[in-house]
Order: sequence, then structure tokens, then C-alpha cells
Amino acid sequence: MTKSLEGIKILDFTHVQAGPVCTQLLAWFGADVIKIERPETGDVTRSQLRDIPNVDSLYFTMMNGNKRSITLDIKNPHGHQVLEELIKICDVLVENFAPGVLDRMGFNWEKILAINPKIIVASVKGFGPGPFEDCKVYENVAQCTGGAASTTGFRDGIPLVTGAGIGDSGTGVHLALGIVAALYQRTHSGKGQRVLASMQDAVLNLCRVKMRDQQRLGRGPLTEYSQFGEGIPFLDAVPRSANDSGGAQPGKVLKCKGWETDPNAYIYFITQARVWDKICKVIGREDWISDPDYAKPSKRLTHLHEIFDTIEAWTVGYTKFELMDLLNREDIPCGPILSMKDLIEDDALYATGTLVKVDHPERGEYVTIGQPVKLSDNEVKVVRSPLLGEHTDEILTDVLGFDARRVAHLKASGATGPRILQVA
Repeated sequence: MTKSLEGIKILDFTHVQAGPVCTQLLAWFGADVIKIERPETGDVTRSQLRDIPNVDSLYFTMMNGNKRSITLDIKNPHGHQVLEELIKICDVLVENFAPGVLDRMGFNWEKILAINPKIIVASVKGFGPGPFEDCKVYENVAQCTGGAASTTGFRDGIPLVTGAGIGDSGTGVHLALGIVAALYQRTHSGKGQRVLASMQDAVLNLCRVKMRDQQRLGRGPLTEYSQFGEGIPFLDAVPRSANDSGGAQPGKVLKCKGWETDPNAYIYFITQARVWDKICKVIGREDWISDPDYAKPSKRLTHLHEIFDTIEAWTVGYTKFELMDLLNREDIPCGPILSMKDLIEDDALYATGTLVKVDHPERGEYVTIGQPVKLSDNEVKVVRSPLLGEHTDEILTDVLGFDARRVAHLKASGATGPRILQVA
């Protein structure tokens, strides 16, 4: 079986979402990810938002598939020693502790590099170097400080955060790319290095079109924003754009059949200029094709409300899926608003491995996200998350080569869990 990252060992010191998403991606590419967890409690998300009592939550299971778990008390001198041994043989150490935690554990960059000069230490932090460097950051904080919230929502409403985890999961994806780049660089430099992905930086990278617009705004109004057509003045910062498309083609979310009872019976409709004639024919307004007030994109800007109201009067006669079929036959860009229920019931997503059903010894079958990046020659099966400490003995013996006597001594010392007997 071919695996892209075959032979790469990842020491996973991550928790919650940003870090675990990164290491899970690497595991899906074939890396051996060894998750270090605190004895008895483990990753805090094992117990957060539980839907089944005393069973690992979906929050944990969906972020930690394809990994091995070892419990280790780093404050215990024997546990500290085991961690040193793991650092010696691993290619990458990934952490998303609060600023300074790794240093206080006795493993600053200089010490880690002395143990293994080829290791890559990859970190998720809230901010990069600067005045906020030591501040803690969570998903919504990242969206606010990275520019996403200020540009999300309706222009006469408050800033909004998106439901997508662009702060946490988005940063994890960025960090994974940085790690792969560092691994490749090591093949010709022979040296390890540090990789940093700050959550603010990652969100801002995902908001690059808004930074584009901020600079354009200094030279005049943003004509593709609906407020331009409505004659509403722009201020000095990029406004919240509601459901405007963000490109040069006006777009809007429109009602579909059943919208009165279904909160997701909507479709995103783009009035792309090159298919304007087709749009007019489909909705029964062929007179707009030659009408000077509608024939050219620049003229249509002041009539967008009327245009989309007319299109919506037509879309409400069809379901969002009927519209998807009908409009795509005419090459008219659109997209149904798919709910999580729609997606989890979509057989096509299971066929491609985007969604995967896995069995868990305690919770039974559950659905998890599969590899979002498809490689034609990376055959890694998505498997369940590990139980807490499930692979402790396996890692100590098979990975570190400890004999039975040393493993027993470690367990007795409390390095891997509660002390079971006194050790001299």
C-alpha cells in the first residue's frame, strides 16, 4: 500500500482542534502520528460536548483518527525521559499549547534541537510576534482579529463569525502545509527548523480578497458590492457584504420551494455576465436581453434588487435540487444551500471518501470527515480515533524498543498513569 508520508513519525502534542486537524491530515497522508496525552484525562475534547455518557465525544473522535495514543506524565522524571527518547526518533513535534508552556515543561527549542538536530517543531499560536503575541486565541477570536468578522454579515448589522472553523481548522491546514514544506527542505538541507502558523495569519490569508478590496476602496467605490447600486456611500473600511459574491459578478441567496418551513430551502444564484441571455430566457424575461437598462453589466448594477426579486419569484417554484439540475444545464452558476443533514445523507460524498463511516469499540459506528485532498497514489484508509492510552505499550516496545522490565518500571513509577507500586 502506498503512503505519501510513509516512515515519517509525528509527535503530536496537540489538543482541541487546530493542532489535531493538522496532525490528522498528516496521518491521512501516511505519517505515524503518536499522540501524547495526560494520564486519566487525555485531550480535553474527549469529554467535551459528549452525546454518549463516558464515551469519547464526536469532538474528539472526528479530529483524531488514524493516530496512536500514549499516556505520559511529563512532570514525572521517568515520563520526561520517555519524551526525550521520542524526540530523538521523531521527525516532527507539533504543539498548540498556550505561549510559553512548552518552555516551562523543560523543552524549549534549543533543548529539542540539541536532542534531535533534524526535528521540525511546528506550532499553532494565536498571534505571531508583536503586541498580542502572548494572548490566548480561540476560533471566534481568530475570526475577529483576522478580519473575517468585520466583513461578514449585513452592512446594517453587527459583525458576525462564520460557522466554518476557519480559525482552528483553517490554521491546522496551513500548519500541515508548512510541515510538509519543512520536511521537503530537510531532504537537501539536512536540518530541522521551526514552523509557526498563527491563527490571525491563517484567517487573514483566507480573507485576502477583502484585503484586495481594502486597497481598491482607496481608489473609488467597490462597484460589485450591492450597496454601490443602491447609492449607499462607502466608508473607509471594507463593509460587510451580506451575500454578495465577492467577485465581479453579482450574486444573492434566493428562496426556493418550501422556504416557508425549511430554513435551508435556498439557492445561491450568480448573474454571470456571459450567461445573462440564458438567465433572461430561463426566467421568462427575454425583454431584458435588449433593454438598455439591463443589457450591460454596468447598467444592471442600479437594478439588482429588481433583478433578484424577479429571479426569486421564479426560483420559489422549484426545489433547490431541481434548480441545480435546471440551471447547470444552461451553465448558469448556482449552488443549493446544503444543510449538515443534506450532506451527511449524500451518498456521493461517501463514494469519494469525503465522508467516512467508521466503527468505534465504545460508541459504535459514526460518521467522520475523510481526506479532503485526494491523491491518486496515497492509499491510507481512514480509521477511528484511539482510546486514551490505547497504544502506550505498543509505542514503548515497538517504537522505542523498551523491554518488558523497563515498561513495567515505567508503569510502576506513574509515568504512564496512576502509580501502581512504589519504585526505588
